Parts: sequence; C-alpha cells; structure tokens
Amino acid sequence: MTELTEIIRKGEDSKTQFKERFHSPDALGAEISAMANSEGGIIIVGVSDAGGIVGIEDVRGLNQMISNVCSQKIEPPISVITENVIYKNKLIIMINVPIGENKPYAVNKGDFWIKVGSDKRRASREELRRLMQASGNLYADEMPIPDTSLSDADMYIFRRFYEDQYGSDPDKAGLPVERLLTNLKLMKGKNLTLAGLLLFGKRPETVRPQYVVKGVAFTGNDVGGNEYSDSEDIAGPLSMVFKNGMAFLRRNLKKLQKGRSFNFPGIPEIPEIALEEALVNALIHRDYFINSGVRLFVFDNRVEIISPGKLPNTVTTENIRYGIQIVRNPILLSYASKLEIPYRGIGSGIIRMISECRKAKIRMPEFIENKDADLFKVVFFRDGR
Repeated sequence: MTELTEIIRKGEDSKTQFKERFHSPDALGAEISAMANSEGGIIIVGVSDAGGIVGIEDVRGLNQMISNVCSQKIEPPISVITENVIYKNKLIIMINVPIGENKPYAVNKGDFWIKVGSDKRRASREELRRLMQASGNLYADEMPIPDTSLSDADMYIFRRFYEDQYGSDPDKAGLPVERLLTNLKLMKGKNLTLAGLLLFGKRPETVRPQYVVKGVAFTGNDVGGNEYSDSEDIAGPLSMVFKNGMAFLRRNLKKLQKGRSFNFPGIPEIPEIALEEALVNALIHRDYFINSGVRLFVFDNRVEIISPGKLPNTVTTENIRYGIQIVRNPILLSYASKLEIPYRGIGSGIIRMISECRKAKIRMPEFIENKDADLFKVVFFRDGR
C-alpha cells in the first residue's frame, strides 16, 4: 500500500498512467498497446489525472473488457496482469503491461500507438520500423538502398573476399555477379542492401553520409568545449572504418610504463581489446534506422564510444554484463569476422571489455543507455585520472 501511495504521489509519466474510467474498448486498447510498444508500465483505473481516488463501480465489467481487448482488439494478442486494490476505501484496478516481445502491437489492425512521456501518439513510419526491428521482424541491414546499383560496389574488395572465402574467382562461379550478391544478401533487386553498401561499397559515405563515424579528442572533460586536439570524419567500407577508428583512438591515448624499465614498450592506458570490442559493437549492433553516426570522444579523463539506438527490446544495461544479446543486424554480424573486423562471438563483447579492464587493474567501464536521446554509450576511464 505504501508503494501505491508513492506511485500516485509521483504522478503520471511514461510508465504510469491514471484513468478515472474507460468508456470504450478502443480507448483501453490504445493505452495498453502504447505501453507494450514502449517500455511497459502500469495503468491505474479509478484515479483521476491529478491523482484523486474516484474508484470503480463495475469491476467485473472492466475486467471483462480488459480480457476482450487483450485477446481480440490488440494484435498480436498480449497478456497483462490485473490487480484489484482497495485504496482509501475505494476499489481501483492496476493493469500491469509488460514490455512487448512481439512489437509492434496494433489496435483494430491499423492503429499503432507509442508512449511519449505521460501521453501517447500514433507511431510514425520510422518508429514502426524500429519497433519491428526490436522484435526481430525487420532488419535494417537487409533493406535495399534506393538509388544504388552494382556500380556502387567495390568489386576489387568483393572479389578478394570471395576468393578468400570460397577459393575461386567470382567470375568463374557460373552466375552473374548480381546473382552472387543477391544470394549473399548484399543486393535486393537492382539495389545494394545496407549491408552490401556498408561492407563492399566504393564510397558508402556519399550515399549515407549520416553513418560517418565522428572522432574528436577534446581538450578538457566537457563535450561542450570548443577546443580539441584532434578531429576526424571516419568513412569508407566498414572494415576500413574499424581500422581507422582504432587508429584514431590509439593516437589520442597514452602508453604507460607502470613501473617498467624504459627498455619495455609502454602499456596502453586502456586495453586495446576492450576498445576493439566497444568499437565493433558500436558498428555492428547500432540502430541503422536512426540517421546518426557513431561517435568516438576522447577526453582528458575518459573515452566515450557512443552508438545510435537504445538497447533492443528486453536487453538492459544489467543483463548485457552476462552476455544477453539480441541481434539487430544479422548480415553485418555474419560478415564481420570474414572482413578483418574482430568480432569474437555473440554476447561476449561486454564480458570481454570488463575482463580486460579488470586484468589491467583500471576502473571498470560504464554502460549507459539514454532512452530519451536514443543512444548507448560505453565509457572507459583513463588510468590515473
């Protein structure tokens, strides 16, 4: 009861909704589906927007409406947990809505709702794509890129890859190169897929400039500062982006002696394997439905590797430490290790970052998800700072 008092005292937010009553199944369906399409939450019926307790008279009718809406009105059907509570001598109902595992949820087959703060609105086309991506029903890397064609592919890189993987010249495969690329999910129709563009494009940045990786080495510790010692826009095929991204980090970090003789090479202040894992994850697992680039920020006291997109669906900053992962870009993932991008295994990257920092006896990295800004950030702390 104390917990309920605290919830009502705090008021409505993106995970808590008050309703005096529901006059129609459509209105109830919109509220439940909006929460399921977002982060889940609680709908408390019998409470005014201002937090006043008005209670419910027809509890049986409301529970029947909830059951019908969840099984017949919302598609795919969703299970919620209801709880009847006596509070201040009045009966209220708490509807606990889980984070949807089969997004997007629609009301009447065509209305898709999402939460925006304490309110809700219809989802945009882009948001629908991202909801489908979160549940594994759509992948950005397999989408065809308009206005691209075979001429945008770097055939030298592709031929070298094909010979390394299959031991023969693609021109002798007995299939047109377009068919080979299609079979490898690098083309769809006459267009390169996003995976084809990012992995084998001649100049991917001319087609998708928003995906260029931005590296900045700041003077001081404030991202708002206007002084920096190094800056680079890192572009090209993904393997080159990884290589040049690591080069940017190396040249802006120090090597430390840590009590060793000058005859010994210095030890990187942040383990390179940990940096590699963070950069690979940012390139392979980022949300490519967001038109923004990965950022590599080096400060005097820390390094931030920032990738666009929240963690997918039921993944959290807690369970990623135990190897939990949902694949967002399976085509990119399947090619990474074949193109000199050191991807070492599903779910092991975060564990390896932590392990490498522990072995180096430096502060553990932080993993920060900013849902409002739609980004995920790995923060490494520079030794002795």
